[in-house]
Amino acid sequence: MLSEAKNHMLTRVGPGTPMGELLRRYWHPIAAVSELAEKRVKPVRLMGEDLVLYRTDTDEYGLVQRRCPHRGVDLGQGWVEGESLRCSYHGWMFDRSGSCVEQPYEDMVGSSAPFRDKVRVDAYQAVAFAGMVWAYLGPAPAPLIPMFEPFTWRRGFVQIILSELPCNWLQCHENAVDPVHFEWRHTNYIVRETDPGSPDRGPQHSGIEFQEFEFGLAVARSAELTTVLAAPVAPTSRLETSGIACLWPNVLYTGSNLEWRVPVDDTTTLNIVWNYSPTPTDVPAVEQDSIPYWYGPVADDDGEMLTSHILNQDFAAWVGQGAIADRTSERLGRSDEGVILLRKRLFADVERVSRGEDPQGVVRDPESNECIVLPLDKRQMYRDGVERAFFEERLERVFNWRLNDDPSYAVQFGQPESVRREFERAMGIGPDFLNLRGQLPDSASGECDV
Repeated sequence: MLSEAKNHMLTRVGPGTPMGELLRRYWHPIAAVSELAEKRVKPVRLMGEDLVLYRTDTDEYGLVQRRCPHRGVDLGQGWVEGESLRCSYHGWMFDRSGSCVEQPYEDMVGSSAPFRDKVRVDAYQAVAFAGMVWAYLGPAPAPLIPMFEPFTWRRGFVQIILSELPCNWLQCHENAVDPVHFEWRHTNYIVRETDPGSPDRGPQHSGIEFQEFEFGLAVARSAELTTVLAAPVAPTSRLETSGIACLWPNVLYTGSNLEWRVPVDDTTTLNIVWNYSPTPTDVPAVEQDSIPYWYGPVADDDGEMLTSHILNQDFAAWVGQGAIADRTSERLGRSDEGVILLRKRLFADVERVSRGEDPQGVVRDPESNECIVLPLDKRQMYRDGVERAFFEERLERVFNWRLNDDPSYAVQFGQPESVRREFERAMGIGPDFLNLRGQLPDSASGECDV
């Protein structure tokens, strides 16, 4: 368990807080590039700060405070002119650096020393990368955005899924170092929901292992096959090829997914998934001029948390811990080894930042950032494409691990049909390929990365 003060330190993310200062040393994705192509101005909230993100005429990005310093009007109601954002109330205009570049009436009647020179807004860096718009709220000079290995792959279909969760970022991210939860929250949960009287169980964990490296914690498991069902991940993995890692400071890597738990504020998290699906080798590599995005619902029309898909099951568990998990009353066991290691790293990095040092995982050397290799099995499949038979068997098995007949993205509920159709075209499959009855297979073996 943690003391109230230490829990407070890990969970409060506003300006000037220890964790807020740590997280501000990294770049965070906050929107999809495609989203800003549709609407050029987007209000956002990030680590307790109300901001406005906008796309300029040259496809650069500005990120400024949301309230106009004139009389407090919402700049999210403004519009873009050239490289600047104009307030819709009296026309004051601010560039990406935060400088006020125009005050129409004051400029007309002003003196030789323009009043606008005395006015500015808080402004932060924002750039486009890998189909997402990223923000950096820390001190200059900004580090590099890490070029994690999946960003270098060019033989797959990419989509971006965003979901807003009413809970603190840390309880979401502690899931990244908790492999045992998969056995119960996903495998056995789905079995019990599908057939409450079934004696079947998924692979039972017999060991877990963690190894810290420069950019995170590699996660591995050992599991024994029982009344084995086709679990959607490998029952046993090695650290160097597990395809699972907790990356600093708030990223879960699972081979085909990178998943950020971005703090909106102390009690809200923006979960962003960058999903890569390798295409079969018998179809051309997909050329994505625009990476599709969608917002995934977390609750149904009655306000009940969705639990039909793997990520939705996680969301419900995190939200179920409360707005901010009370770690003063928890009882950690041996399965929580990764959680303890993660917290130790966060506390250590808070100390590093307080001494003026970079925290772990910050990248500044362009040469070392050409490709950050991560633990992964079947690397060639992701880089060069997958054989058709393996692709179809894997896809069908993953789709069976849902609790409804939703024919869209297998891991999270709510994929729009338009994105599903793009995926089908990229993969060379028709809309009737999958058996969508949602029935669990009797038995299977092998692995299936999600």
